[in-house]
Amino acid sequence: MAGMQRAIARRNPADVPWHRAPRPERPREKNLTMVAKLAKAKTLEDVVPLVGAVALAILAVIIVMALYLGREIFVPVALAILLSFVLAPPVAWLQRAHVPRGGAVVGVVLLAFAIIFGIGSLVATQLAHLAEELPRYETTIQSKIQSLRGATVGGGTLERAADMLQDLSKELDRPNGTRAAPSPRLGGDTQRPAVAPVPVEVRQPDPGALESIRSLIAPLVSPLATTGIIVIFVIFILIQREDLRNRLIRLAGSHDLQRTTAALDDAAARLSRLFLNQLLVNAGFGVLIGTGLWLIGIPSAILWGILAMVLRFVPYIGSVIAAAFPLALAAAVDPGWSMLAWTAALFFVIEPAIAQVVEPLLYGRSTGLSAVAVVVAATFWTALWGPIGLVLATPLTVCLVVLGRHVERLAFLDIMFGDRPALSPPEIFYQRMLAGDPTEATEKAEEFLKERSLASYFDEVAIKGLKLAQIDLDREALDQARMVKIRDAVIELANDLADQKDREPTSGSTEDAEAIAAVEQAEGTRDEDLPSLSEADRLPAWRGEQPLLCIAGRTALDESAATLLAQLCTAHGLGARVESADSLSTKNIFRLDPAGVALVCLSYLDTSSSAHLRYAVRRLRRKMPGAKIMLGCWNSDKDGTELEALRDGANADFVAATLRDATAICIAEASSDKPAPEQGATEMSLQSA
Repeated sequence: MAGMQRAIARRNPADVPWHRAPRPERPREKNLTMVAKLAKAKTLEDVVPLVGAVALAILAVIIVMALYLGREIFVPVALAILLSFVLAPPVAWLQRAHVPRGGAVVGVVLLAFAIIFGIGSLVATQLAHLAEELPRYETTIQSKIQSLRGATVGGGTLERAADMLQDLSKELDRPNGTRAAPSPRLGGDTQRPAVAPVPVEVRQPDPGALESIRSLIAPLVSPLATTGIIVIFVIFILIQREDLRNRLIRLAGSHDLQRTTAALDDAAARLSRLFLNQLLVNAGFGVLIGTGLWLIGIPSAILWGILAMVLRFVPYIGSVIAAAFPLALAAAVDPGWSMLAWTAALFFVIEPAIAQVVEPLLYGRSTGLSAVAVVVAATFWTALWGPIGLVLATPLTVCLVVLGRHVERLAFLDIMFGDRPALSPPEIFYQRMLAGDPTEATEKAEEFLKERSLASYFDEVAIKGLKLAQIDLDREALDQARMVKIRDAVIELANDLADQKDREPTSGSTEDAEAIAAVEQAEGTRDEDLPSLSEADRLPAWRGEQPLLCIAGRTALDESAATLLAQLCTAHGLGARVESADSLSTKNIFRLDPAGVALVCLSYLDTSSSAHLRYAVRRLRRKMPGAKIMLGCWNSDKDGTELEALRDGANADFVAATLRDATAICIAEASSDKPAPEQGATEMSLQSA
């Protein structure tokens, strides 16, 4: 026994089955170095975005400081850019009339600035005349103030409080050395009489001719210099317009010249039309206001008309500010209150009429900016450049948003300030389903259905939203609980839309921004309306309550798509029921009720597993040999030939890539007047694939 143990001991330890071979020594220092490298790499991944954000913040601060400190230069440049957009169409018209570009540019610019200088001189004349006339209205103002005091309850108390505050203010303003006169002493000493101060007058020498000229020219130097800079910039921008466009294309990225050029040309044309139309509308507003004030009898009506035209470039509050001055003057001029009432009525009628009728007809209801962006832009540019920044806020921000829509690197500007939805319609749908809030999705769907059909909404918005959910599921970012939540929300959405008909609306339009975006996305997919079948129009096999059975392929997301198909077929007179993916399992397939089922649709958002398709069809063939089977491949990017191969490989009867195609197959199969053959129906389902 001992010899046997010694023999075993002499063997190779690895040959002994119960012997555990010693583990090789690990290079601890080397492993620590690798861990340190991994930790360092992970730290860099965390630090790099932070460094990028800090760099962007520093860059933004530098840009803002440059705009503020260099406003003497940037304000003329901004005005020149905006004026070049306004003057570009007249220059183009003259060039079409065979006028040389240089002559067209110089002529248009000189004419424009002549008009501007004429308006400026008219404003100066009106202001001087108004300053001369204001003292005449002092009596009227005092009488109205007295009448308001008399009408105010407790006016005497307020007057006494005001007098007391005025006395206290005088006491506080008295110099420190000033004291009340001392009382006479009780003794016999008497004070000397105070000596009267000698008045002293300082006279400046009369200015010479050179000093007079300098005092006259000094206030005009800055405006004239600014005007000169604007004129020079406008002329060179209009002359070098194509060269500036090419440089902007290079900055935007020249990998797709055709697309970038078309986008920038379209953006420039849109901006020119927008600013020119806005200028014409605001000028018309000023003319109407000035004429109305002249008829009412307000002094300096031309001045207030010009002011109304300029201030209307300021969104929301511009017209209110423009109305404040004529209203105050009307109260000062008229002994009564009728002129004030007529002036207020003038603004209340003209402003809504132009905002709600004229502007939508000329350039739409929006400038492309969100309401919050308009307020933020007005605050930002006013803080940087003062009143001129308030006037330029909207045009400058519109330019930035248009650049963001056409230049990929500046897309964040469109996201931040644009009025278009930040998320696409499918993303909004997915987000609402993920949040378990189908109510908002139903509201958006009803707005969409004012212009498009129910099938279009399901295919272009709902199914694409479920595709996004499938992408999250493929990357393991969506768990079972959330999928069930999405399914329940889709079922509730389908129930809320149960009374909607699947047909293209003949009239009506939506004003909702998100619905408009969804309609624009669905453009080009408009199809003819599918017929709705009554019981008499259906074949005997399709006259049951639920001749269509929609079964989810694998997940709750597939069940959501099956629910939408069932709802769409029900809208066309074909009853349908939905079964979950568990019904296809071996132990549950025998529980399916085949009674009255004429066609089974297998719903799949993921068709990567052809074996699963084949096994599911095989089980359904055994359970329902008399029913036809259709594959619904909603997330397939395959063409018609590949879909046919998928259908043949699974031994199915039909295949459809969209809910509308699947509904068309069901209607063709159920129709009694024109039953479609199997191959023909299949080809029809592949037309849009």
